[in-house]
Amino acid sequence: MEILAFVIGVVLMVVGLAVSIALHELGHLWPAKKFGVRVGQYMIGFGPTLWSRRMRGTEYGFKAIPLGGYISMAGMYPPSPALRQSQGQGGRSGRAGGGFFATMVQDARDANAETLHGDDDTHVFYRLPVWKRVVVMLGGPVMNFLFAIVLFSILLTGIGVQTATTEVARLSECVPTTGTSECADSAPAAPAEAAGIQPGDTIVSIDGEPVADFAEASAVIRSSPGEQLTFVVEREGTQQTLQVTPATIQTEVTAADGSTTTQEVGFVGIGPTVEYVKQPIWAGAQMAVQNVGAVAGIIWQLPAKVWQTGVDLVTGAERDPNGPLSIVGAGRLSGEVAAADSPILNRVAGYLSLLASLNIALFVFNLIPLLPLDGGHIAVALWDGLKRAWAKLFRRPPPKPVDATKLVPVTFVVVIALIAMGAVLILADIFNPVSLF
Repeated sequence: MEILAFVIGVVLMVVGLAVSIALHELGHLWPAKKFGVRVGQYMIGFGPTLWSRRMRGTEYGFKAIPLGGYISMAGMYPPSPALRQSQGQGGRSGRAGGGFFATMVQDARDANAETLHGDDDTHVFYRLPVWKRVVVMLGGPVMNFLFAIVLFSILLTGIGVQTATTEVARLSECVPTTGTSECADSAPAAPAEAAGIQPGDTIVSIDGEPVADFAEASAVIRSSPGEQLTFVVEREGTQQTLQVTPATIQTEVTAADGSTTTQEVGFVGIGPTVEYVKQPIWAGAQMAVQNVGAVAGIIWQLPAKVWQTGVDLVTGAERDPNGPLSIVGAGRLSGEVAAADSPILNRVAGYLSLLASLNIALFVFNLIPLLPLDGGHIAVALWDGLKRAWAKLFRRPPPKPVDATKLVPVTFVVVIALIAMGAVLILADIFNPVSLF
């Protein structure tokens, strides 16, 4: 059963990824069609086509490898001068000389030319105003961000956050000695039991101060070793006042810099009831924004973190649990969550958290201002708009549209780098994986 649950978790992550990709491409498709751009294909996956259907001029379908997706818009780039000239002569542009990268540029121009219906074609991407081009390219990442908000909202508001409440679930039998939780014959009784606190009691206040959750009650107790405290507890609908004196125990406290010190803290011996506490409706959006900041910090250091992941793979060192993962790693974690020995609601919450975090990663990663990522196309559109605004300011003729095919060599280098980093992460997730448990 554990293996079956693991497989189900992996499959659910693959399905979740496919849905995330479909929404991402829909975020591009809808505004592109709204603005009149001709869209030839909307595909989920890469490789051979498994199924497709043409509707309203667009072929919709699924491909064999569900690790991405794309839409093909007409006229992503303006036609090159050579193409305009050849079209005027009824021919086609020739192959550029100059080596490998020049050939790549020409291939990109030829592929772009095949999507154009003449030089006067108006249903093309490059003719859109700058703000519309930005909206089209921003639509994909924004869909991932909105999907993450929905998932976090289901997690936090629909299910809730596991919270230690003020209701007492259990009592310790004794005051533990340093380094052990077992009760010796000579160990004194725990203060809570000695004071008459019972499982099922709800702590209302301590020394006149109301407590909202167990964390607040614990903070008061730990800071009051040897000091008598007045507990007000609710038991079977009535409130009772009890006097409790926390015992003094030694415990290790970890500072922000990672160093540990031994301190004396108070101990009464109560264990809280853990419940799912539903959060306000805006908590999902807040969580999404917080995750954007955390993921952006990882993306900013991505090359260095991938390098360290590769070093850890070679040396066998333990990986940074907060480092980058491939889809293999995400699927593996999803499988671990599904196979965990915990209530089904906990596993559902874990899966939703993973899928939401994956969508935040897709949102941030696609905003990197490098082609072929969406952020690269946005940067090209903004540069085009800046050139036009500059020309208008100084009353110069409108400049020609920015020819992004000239950046194909840079795009090629970026693609190779992404493939290399992806390969490192996949190998690390197979042979030196991050584990939740």
